[in-house]
Amino acid sequence: MNVTAALPAAQLPLVLLGLPVLVFGLVKLLVVPLAVWFELRSAHRRRREVPTLFDAWPRVSIIVPAFNEAAAIENCVRSIQRTRYDRYELILVDDGSTDCTATIMSALAARDPRIKVLAQANAGKAAALNFGIRNAAGEVLMFIDADVILSRHTVEMMLRGFDDERTGAVCGDGRPVKVKGVQGRVLAFTGHIGGGLVRRALAILGCIPTDVGAIGAFPRSVLEHVGLFRQDTVGEDLELAWRVHKAGYRVVFAPRAVVLAESPLTVGGLWRRRVRSYRGLLQTMALHKDLIGNLRYGPFGTQLVFHAITMVVLPAVQILLLLGVAVLLAAGYRPPAGVDWVVLAWLGLLVSLVLPVCALGANRAWKDLRHVWALPLMPLYSLFMSLAGIAALVQEIRERVLRRNNPVRTGSGTAGAQRPRAQLGA
Repeated sequence: MNVTAALPAAQLPLVLLGLPVLVFGLVKLLVVPLAVWFELRSAHRRRREVPTLFDAWPRVSIIVPAFNEAAAIENCVRSIQRTRYDRYELILVDDGSTDCTATIMSALAARDPRIKVLAQANAGKAAALNFGIRNAAGEVLMFIDADVILSRHTVEMMLRGFDDERTGAVCGDGRPVKVKGVQGRVLAFTGHIGGGLVRRALAILGCIPTDVGAIGAFPRSVLEHVGLFRQDTVGEDLELAWRVHKAGYRVVFAPRAVVLAESPLTVGGLWRRRVRSYRGLLQTMALHKDLIGNLRYGPFGTQLVFHAITMVVLPAVQILLLLGVAVLLAAGYRPPAGVDWVVLAWLGLLVSLVLPVCALGANRAWKDLRHVWALPLMPLYSLFMSLAGIAALVQEIRERVLRRNNPVRTGSGTAGAQRPRAQLGA
């Protein structure tokens, strides 16, 4: 068989694989005008002084679960104590730590009557959150990771996100603290794109399908309606967000409610976090498969089809596409003449710059343009994410028991870090 003669026919499967990648990639560019719409609508509401839950000055229970967070918990608590919103109780839940987390918590509580410390045998984040909820007295329940730093206005901005009775949850914007290394710079850009553009766009459409992230808030009445965190999934916050949608509430994004958090410091740490995140998504999709594509749930149900394709199907398609191109090139295939590949390359580079630059603008984070040299590495990060998605899918199929992959905290990121408000210049 003449291999060279067979090459043109071999292009057809690659074209079929490449088309959905191209189409869904172009659709993603719609997040830019939608994010602009979000900002215009938010500015209009601020001018009209639309009433929010903040005006009711509710009591807030801030719940912080922690497992071996000795290096980070004190910085987190100190930032909460500096918040301008003072009608809160702070509930620290030690999830069976083997380091001195519990000792640090007790010392902090001894000096501040607003702090309550709970302890349980290690049972996972969801169990710790539920333990905190059962011991909370607030009308609003706010959940915060132990490795984050709040600004003085974060709690206030979260409450301002509740601008009507249909709002069942508000998620804030997590950003990396003390960006270091090549990996940290790439993650800074992806964070701005996710928080700066994608969540704004999905908020406009009323279909944020993501988890509440490093900080999320729910009215107590909503959790009484939909139930507590499920403890049989590693995507407990994502699953709860979908359940809130299912009950007919909105999930709202509050981009000005900023928290700073440590990014994974190693490739291994990033891999474990991404695989865990993908597994949480897959488990949530299995638990709520009736939501996907169900018009009864409006834009949220419809958007989940797009979400499922981009998060589950396309990673495998991208890998197959890359392998196919590599095989063709190895077999002697040469791109057809008459195509100006230089022009296409520049066009691709231009498009790849649009999203990060717009995201920085939305987040008013122009100083992060100094990391622009890391942008050419974004395709490698995309490949990394695709492989993580496939690994998660394989693990779910094999029903492997996922160990609790708690990231290693160094505290070097949050210690003495500039608080988010100052970073935003607010």
